[in-house]
Amino acid sequence: MPLALRELQAAFVAHVTGADDARLVAEVTGDTIAAAARLGVYRHHVFESLGTALAATFPTVQALVGADFFRRLARDFVGQSLPTQPVLAEYGADLPRFIDAYQPARGLPYLADMARLEWALNVAFQAPEGRRLKAEDLSDIAAERLPSMSMVFAAGTALIRSPYPLDRIWQASQPDAAEDAVDLNSGAADLLVLRRSQDAAYIRLVAAEAAFVEGLMAGGSLEAAAASGLKADASFDLSGSFARLMASGVFVAVQ
Repeated sequence: MPLALRELQAAFVAHVTGADDARLVAEVTGDTIAAAARLGVYRHHVFESLGTALAATFPTVQALVGADFFRRLARDFVGQSLPTQPVLAEYGADLPRFIDAYQPARGLPYLADMARLEWALNVAFQAPEGRRLKAEDLSDIAAERLPSMSMVFAAGTALIRSPYPLDRIWQASQPDAAEDAVDLNSGAADLLVLRRSQDAAYIRLVAAEAAFVEGLMAGGSLEAAAASGLKADASFDLSGSFARLMASGVFVAVQ
């Protein structure tokens, strides 16, 4: 009995991710190319095209593990996580979590965090630029009201916190970087990813600044976020850090 349309679609999706189904082969008309081989072309194309898209989004991850390992990693990921959107730039959000549990990558404990950083850079690059909040925009707000207000971050802004020196690893993995070893025990990295006029970038924060930003991103007031910063480091420079963040263009509104 021929497969119903929904069954045919489900069988085809299962096939391209690696599950052979004799019923599906029977539904395909062969000519000079056998039905199983014809289906194999589709499977190969899906894995190759999605693997290429992932390599474009996560170039530093690929540089860290090598092309062959990344191809295997991408194939295993694609096999259990097909795109849900038609735009390939939006594919790969789940790769960091996949790497967290990926047994062959256990010897690279920082790899999932690197994937998180690269995904955040991808999201920031795709985000609209828009207008950013400037210091003069705060001039009409009474000084006594400001501490109780919260900040709205620009689209694509993200905070990546890692126990590893992620920025140094990223820099050392770029094509034109000197071949310097990175000490994985040299300290944690708190990186604020943001959209810039022509690209996406990150800036390094000290731990107190990261705690402050984390508090603001959670919807807390400036006063509450400042308390988080001071808890992380009693010498936290609120004025200097807030001015730096404003100059970086990470805010779009105060509310």
